[in-house]
Amino acid sequence: MTGLVALALASDPRPDDNNVVAGWVGAVVFVALILAVAFILRSFTKQIRKVNAAKQAGVFGEDSEAPERESDETSSHQA
Repeated sequence: MTGLVALALASDPRPDDNNVVAGWVGAVVFVALILAVAFILRSFTKQIRKVNAAKQAGVFGEDSEAPERESDETSSHQA
């Protein structure tokens, strides 16, 4: 029993601070995350450009509906 305790105390399971590294798997995961974020930002930018182009083309009809809403509100208040 004393031999097991001495063996457990003799073998330090903690690695040296200079030997702890993430390794290749950590590097690959880090690069993959960077690429994923770059892809998502690129896709988001494309979608925003499409929405802005559609808005300028009048697809959403915001400019034409805004006066109607105001006139509907004024007519409902007058009645």
